[in-house]
Amino acid sequence: MSEHKYTNALIRETSPYLRQHAHNPVQWFPWSQEALRKAKEEDKPILLSIGYAACHWCHVMERESFEHEGIAALMNEFFISIKVDREERPDLDAIYMQTVQMMTGRGGWPMTVFLTPEQQPFYCGTYFPPEDRYGVPGFPRVLRSVATAYRERKTEIVRDAARIVGELQKSSRIPGMPRELASEILEEAASRLLSDYDPQNGGFGGAPKFPPGMALDFLMRCYARTGDRRPLEVVDQTLTKMARGGIYDQLGGGFHRYSVDALWLVPHFEKMLYDNALLSRAYLNAFLLTGNPLYRRIVEETLDYVLREMTSPEGGFYSTQDADSEGKEGQFYTWEQHEVENLLGGEEAELVYHYYGIVGEGSLEGRHVLHIPRQASLQARLHGISEEELWRRIEQGKSALFAAREKRVKPARDEKILTAWNGLMLKSFAEASQVLQRADYRTAAIGCAQFLLPSMEHDGNLLHSYIGGQAKIDAFLDDYACLADALLSLYESTFDPRWFQEAARLAGIMIDRFQDPDGVGFYLTNGNEELIHRPKELHDNATPSGNSTAAHALLRLARFTGDERWLRLPLRLLKTLAPLMAHHPSAFGNLLGALDLALSDGLEICIVGDPGEEATGSLLREVFRRYLPNKVVACGKNNELHLLKDHVQVSGRPTAYVCRNQTCQAPASNAADLARQLDGLNSQ
Repeated sequence: MSEHKYTNALIRETSPYLRQHAHNPVQWFPWSQEALRKAKEEDKPILLSIGYAACHWCHVMERESFEHEGIAALMNEFFISIKVDREERPDLDAIYMQTVQMMTGRGGWPMTVFLTPEQQPFYCGTYFPPEDRYGVPGFPRVLRSVATAYRERKTEIVRDAARIVGELQKSSRIPGMPRELASEILEEAASRLLSDYDPQNGGFGGAPKFPPGMALDFLMRCYARTGDRRPLEVVDQTLTKMARGGIYDQLGGGFHRYSVDALWLVPHFEKMLYDNALLSRAYLNAFLLTGNPLYRRIVEETLDYVLREMTSPEGGFYSTQDADSEGKEGQFYTWEQHEVENLLGGEEAELVYHYYGIVGEGSLEGRHVLHIPRQASLQARLHGISEEELWRRIEQGKSALFAAREKRVKPARDEKILTAWNGLMLKSFAEASQVLQRADYRTAAIGCAQFLLPSMEHDGNLLHSYIGGQAKIDAFLDDYACLADALLSLYESTFDPRWFQEAARLAGIMIDRFQDPDGVGFYLTNGNEELIHRPKELHDNATPSGNSTAAHALLRLARFTGDERWLRLPLRLLKTLAPLMAHHPSAFGNLLGALDLALSDGLEICIVGDPGEEATGSLLREVFRRYLPNKVVACGKNNELHLLKDHVQVSGRPTAYVCRNQTCQAPASNAADLARQLDGLNSQ
């Protein structure tokens, strides 16, 4: 006999988030033809609830409302209730999040949207409490009011819902006139972005503060392009503040989702794969620019965390870890002073207290979020020891705390493997493997690619989500774009032509299935499923948009191949969005990077030689120890790629060719000559 009193249709789903709700008394359905047909047959409005497994307030609303038998009875009587995992269905999330923002001026998760049986929205919100609270109507009152309104004013509701859909469909139109591409666009964008900088704490704006990985990458490009140190100073302070803050897991590595304050001190504790992919790349690039060992340490700790906690046996990367454990947010990550005292005792505990800020009352319900309030040199002076001695003792204390933390109840992990997010993480591992000379990172990147292709394909179609041996849901634009872009980086890590060929194949399919033939850019969906709106995401949000990532991938393919057919779509997209990018840079961080790539002279580096030979490796190391954000690199002996054709070895030795604007410098057969050429690029 089942231990559960209730079981609904979500029990047949693979998503951990949906299965979390499978034993609610609510008669949940997944988004399906069955549910949509039932709504029409019974003429009931749809209650659409969208969230994700690591969402703290999603769990709160489930405990307060969806597990409440009285509230569930109202939902079952008056509505067809559909639960959606936003990570599985980013198309539905995009459509209805835009609706919520349009109707209420804000958005977030859990998302609660009431639809007509034809999927058209007419009332919406986010989190609703179980009773009226702080001016927010309680969920039971909302349910009764919406049900009554639909019953008594259905004609009016249907008319208003149709108007809302009309507004949604207009939203794909891009306002303003296209603008010719010029460096002034980048300069305007950088100026506006810097005007929002928080000079005290780093980052942009106030609380809550999200890690701005894409904006920082754009600013690093600005420094490399102009030599103006102001963007680099902003990057340097922001990355340092974040690395020392509570948003960074000081014991286990990796970043939490965001900081609830402006100080980077108290995070929202969920960990997302995409944040750690984007931020590890930002720190990697900053390490190349500055040589700061802190940045290398953060990259390695973050990627090592992903290998330890977020990598499946098959080689793919899991999606998220919850903020909560044992029913409390941050319980796994936070400490009370006596816990440290019991572990370390006396003088060692006191050293750790001060180093990690475990003093005073604690910033989260009496518990302490580990952070580093002072620089190591000052910490050492305060304790009358050398920095070397400080580091040795802190590392011992850190190891003891980490070992003790491993015995706690861990936050739940969403083990969905999403193609787009895996592409972001694969790219980070591939690039770090070359820069840091970490063979294990290269192995992880190859393992991920070998898992995704073919496990995430069926009959030539890329799929979006995988868990428990089952891949499903047609891939979205982001999946094709992120994977194609990542495979180009994997080629530059391995120089196996297979990965370049797969990237070009996926990019071709992406153009065929997602481009807007009558407009600009790419749609999010392939158009096969009948939805009220075919969304087109142009802004970079928590993750880079599919359009901006597609632009990067296509521009890189053009540089690799010399084939201008890859240029038409990204250049048109960039010209059309140029006015918006200049005025709203925080919404276009990744696309601004693509514009920087498009405006650059290009840098094609061809190394003719066997990548496995030491002489070739010395040339490659010279290339990858520099920050050259707009380079493409080909290496091999058999003319596998366009860039390698017509280039030959000199005197039978591995030889490098550095080319800009279809003009190559003299061949370099040793690292010193290549270094002089690369160092001279910035003076040209």
